[in-house]
Amino acid sequence: MRINTKSKKVNKAWLNDHVHDTYVKLAKKEGYRARAAYKLKEIDEVFHLIHPGDLVVDLGSTPGAWSQYVRRRLSPNGAATGALNGHIVALDSLPMEPVDGVHFILGDFREAAVLEALQDKLESVQKGRKVDVVVSDMAPNLSGIASADAARMSHLIELAVDFSVNYLKPDGALVVKLFHGGGYDDLVALFKTHFKVVKTLKPKSSRYKSSETFLIGRGLTPAA
Repeated sequence: MRINTKSKKVNKAWLNDHVHDTYVKLAKKEGYRARAAYKLKEIDEVFHLIHPGDLVVDLGSTPGAWSQYVRRRLSPNGAATGALNGHIVALDSLPMEPVDGVHFILGDFREAAVLEALQDKLESVQKGRKVDVVVSDMAPNLSGIASADAARMSHLIELAVDFSVNYLKPDGALVVKLFHGGGYDDLVALFKTHFKVVKTLKPKSSRYKSSETFLIGRGLTPAA
């Protein structure tokens, strides 16, 4: 198959940046599956979201870096394995290698049957207790058509908000990834409708060329 020369140059440049990336090296050194762990780490350190004893739901969890970070936060000794003070339920439409102590559900969050499976798992691990934190790194498969991709991304975030409104405890928190562009302002407005405090953060570990940012909502409004 013939490969476009420009694409080869772009891929080579990306690979070069990736290999020399500080956070890629750090992830390998500290045993994280992806550099994305440091995005959640910075968000958590800024906003103090995750605490021992929490019930955390990780949406769009594969390959598992965010779940790895959360389980270390819930470990009495910050360990990657062993004792865990709290519960983590992770979900993704792609398989994920096991993370010690994490309950993983394979399925598409947009499907009713998968949402029911998630509800059942939450009930089994915490007997009806509300969720403390929902973190979502979900993103759709990109088509390259900006309007369609923005709509798919918005839909996933809307589902995460709807889930959080129904399952978060009153002072719980939701973290989602989103991109600047179509639908951004509407999604911020949606958060402000349902959460008392709404903040945005672009972590230092987020690639500078990326338009991604993270939206953090804390404390459900009484109307929600």
